[in-house]
Amino acid sequence: MGEFMTAAAGFPTLLFTAALVVVVGFWLLVLCGAVAHDSFDGELGAGGLGLGGVAVAMSLLVASAWFLALSGSVLLGRSGIAGAGLHLLNVVVLLIALGVSGLLTRLLVAQLRRLLPDEPGPSRQDFVGLTCTIRTGRVDARFGQAEVAARDGSTAVVQVRQYGAEELGLGSTGLLYAYDEEGEYFWVSPYDAELSARG
Repeated sequence: MGEFMTAAAGFPTLLFTAALVVVVGFWLLVLCGAVAHDSFDGELGAGGLGLGGVAVAMSLLVASAWFLALSGSVLLGRSGIAGAGLHLLNVVVLLIALGVSGLLTRLLVAQLRRLLPDEPGPSRQDFVGLTCTIRTGRVDARFGQAEVAARDGSTAVVQVRQYGAEELGLGSTGLLYAYDEEGEYFWVSPYDAELSARG
């Protein structure tokens, strides 16, 4: 255990040990919900790095560099080399750890991109512009529900509201034309397929 602590607190591993503490702290904050895992992506331009998401890539880079530097430091400690030669070899270990961890991170991120494609999740905004079937006896400015089929074929029951006094009752067809984020409901208007086809 003493050998491990000496290597972790010595050069060059100490550089990565400090960074690893920051990475672990960041992911603990993500688990607690204090920050988003992609909070740095927009600011730092993840696409320009060629590594994928900034937080994930930097975490992989720091963790792999720390492990490589620690392994190199332990091996050098056991070799018995001392003096200026040891300092020079520590710099070599630092450069090797940085280079190999960079390549390893690129490979891991490429594999993660294949396994976890970055596709936007479904959104309620996807329903805007679709027709729906009213599932309540009436729809007014305070009450109403409708069933809507998404483009992928799945269905959902959503809250709907309407302006005016047009007749929208059970089984009638409506058009979802806007979504109110604050109230979490859709604005709906009566929809006539025949009139729409003529227009």
